Amino acid sequence: MSRRRWIYIGLAAPVASLAQTTPLETVEVVGQTPLGGGVAAEQLPSTAQIVTADEIRAQRALGLADFMRRTLSSVFVNEAQGNPLQPDIQYRGFVGSPLLGLPQGIAVYQDGVRVNEPFGDTVNWALIPDSAIDTVYLMPGSNPLFGLNALGGAISIQTKDGFSHVGTRAEISAGSFGRRKLQAETGGSIDDRLGYFLTGSYIEEDGWRDFSPTEATQLFANLGWDRDRTRLDANLTYVDTQLIGNGPAPIELLELDRAAIFTRPDITENELALWNFIVDHDLSDRLKLTGNLYLRDSDVSTLNGDDSDFEECQDTPGFICEVEDGEEEVLLGVDGNTILADESLQGATINRSKTRQQGIGFGLQANLATQVRGASNLLLVGMSYDESDIDYDATTELGALDATRFTVPGGVFVGESFTQMTAATENTGLYFSNSLTIASIVLTISGRYNLSKVRLQDALGTALNGDHEFQRFNPAAGLTYMLARDLTFYAGLSESNRAPSPVELTCADEDDPCRLPNAFLADPPLRQVVAQTFEAGFRGTSPWASWQAGLFRTDNEDDILFISAGALTNQGFFDNVGNTRRDGIELSIQGETGERLHWFANYTYLDATFRQALAAPSANNPAAVGGEIFVEPGDRLPLIPSRMLKAGLTFTPSDQLTLGGEILATSGHYFRGDEGNAFRQVDGYALLNLRGEYRFNDAARVFVNIDNLLDADYETFGLFGAASEVLGDSFQDARFLSPGAPRAAWVGISLEF
Repeated sequence: MSRRRWIYIGLAAPVASLAQTTPLETVEVVGQTPLGGGVAAEQLPSTAQIVTADEIRAQRALGLADFMRRTLSSVFVNEAQGNPLQPDIQYRGFVGSPLLGLPQGIAVYQDGVRVNEPFGDTVNWALIPDSAIDTVYLMPGSNPLFGLNALGGAISIQTKDGFSHVGTRAEISAGSFGRRKLQAETGGSIDDRLGYFLTGSYIEEDGWRDFSPTEATQLFANLGWDRDRTRLDANLTYVDTQLIGNGPAPIELLELDRAAIFTRPDITENELALWNFIVDHDLSDRLKLTGNLYLRDSDVSTLNGDDSDFEECQDTPGFICEVEDGEEEVLLGVDGNTILADESLQGATINRSKTRQQGIGFGLQANLATQVRGASNLLLVGMSYDESDIDYDATTELGALDATRFTVPGGVFVGESFTQMTAATENTGLYFSNSLTIASIVLTISGRYNLSKVRLQDALGTALNGDHEFQRFNPAAGLTYMLARDLTFYAGLSESNRAPSPVELTCADEDDPCRLPNAFLADPPLRQVVAQTFEAGFRGTSPWASWQAGLFRTDNEDDILFISAGALTNQGFFDNVGNTRRDGIELSIQGETGERLHWFANYTYLDATFRQALAAPSANNPAAVGGEIFVEPGDRLPLIPSRMLKAGLTFTPSDQLTLGGEILATSGHYFRGDEGNAFRQVDGYALLNLRGEYRFNDAARVFVNIDNLLDADYETFGLFGAASEVLGDSFQDARFLSPGAPRAAWVGISLEF
């Protein structure tokens, strides 16, 4: 049986036909609501990017994040951690990252379940089971129907099932960096009523940088039942990872050895279990009901070996001190006693954290298609509710660095570093969308009311206690006008908001910055961020290509950013920095020449700027004055390049052989901690990737991928730090960079049954 593809941040709910007189053929439909449904893609007042499982497989990308980096328009990756499964995905200048400390502005959903972690709205890309992906929709703008965090865009992932993915496939590959990857899947149905699908993947590599191995296991299973007007699905996702990403290193160290790391280890262990139950029911040909219920359990453990700002006291020798504002303060241990100076306790800190997040939620939606005086009308109304319980523990242990800059524990813990807190979040959303089609014009209005509650409880006292509530109604309106059969104009205005997360609410005091993610404080409350996006453009088709040209502007009010401070590269605080803006132009084209040559090209110009003046601490920035940098309206936001170009082609010279490749080019961007743009940028770069596949028959094929064919040296992330305290006085350059991977190659075999 066939299954229609929908975009949803909820369920794959078939939408009643907009035309009521005669049935329509099955078409790909892009929805705009949490529980599915919507209008045809060409009728959206924005430009969605749609990716299928076949396209991801053809690229042989490491995963979804890697595929988006290679091909999708306006997507850029900061490899802050230096681990291939821990990227920071930038889209139109908004980030979805696994790291606390970045202003999360992308909402991500898997089968209707919001996978932004409740503690910090972070996105752990490694927890998305790549081999289970059927379709991915990247929706631009501040669409309110995608709920919280959809400031710059939303990603909706639809997984596979046994009705649409029949058969068995296995794939194994190996190559550079000791990488070994295995994927397998099987699916089918019984009498087109009971469908089953099971997939798993395992990846292990040594990493190209020193002491940087990675291991990840992903499992996904779906059981579906389809009869007459009712469809039921139950699926389970389980992921277990151990990711070591040792982050940026001093530029002078990288000049000696690009594989070198600064301090180690930096370990993140994730374990996820997600149960999701989905129901679709057609009450009639015009009225559809959808709903889902999910349970999500996510545990994140970190162990970070870092430099130390604790050292033997100058005024009271023989004890360990911390220096604040030029004043020494003797450090106290867990027992409240002063800590005696010892070589085994100086030079390093071992920061540990454990975050346990349990969530439950549901969604309901009704889709009604009618005729209004000869015009087709689609009305969607729905609601969603999510709640989570969070337990967070953290400690800091004193230690020393060995010859490889490994942090050797000293067995003494800093007393004030012990953090035990709980948090509870509740998010309620009520939304609607109405699309009216009059001849060649589609008018859409929509809106969503968000109510968010965050309760914080300090398990060791009362300093972290807090009770916060945020609410807002966000509207949106847009139109598309088909000027000709192959030419469409679109325009839209939309709003969305982001409530401060628990981690931001407990780390917002510039006078007492946090050492993320291990120290939290009783801080002033933050205001929620509100984004407003206007975009307009044209899209069209010809016999040989489809194209799009558009512009957009997103204004953020009360934007929250992490401001770097102090001697440690991960130390700082969250603050409402006022208004920021992202102006952009997007141009894209894709097509084919004959039947054997397919190609694409995407270009983005992005001007991401502060709109208000501010002063921010950035102690290690060489351009800082008195430890501060001064930001003027028009200064560019850090870490965001202004120009991006992606182009690629696939050539099939014979039925057995396929060759392909792509070029990725980007301009430079400012360092984190240089919000005032007073220092030079991280350099831009251009990369060339190639791939090939040979098919022996319908069942067996071999493939090869070569990344960074020209072996270019490049960096994707930069910040400032103090290297001399660890490496010696000859290392005076404050720049820390995350180097990109050198030339690499992998070969593999794929079998289908």
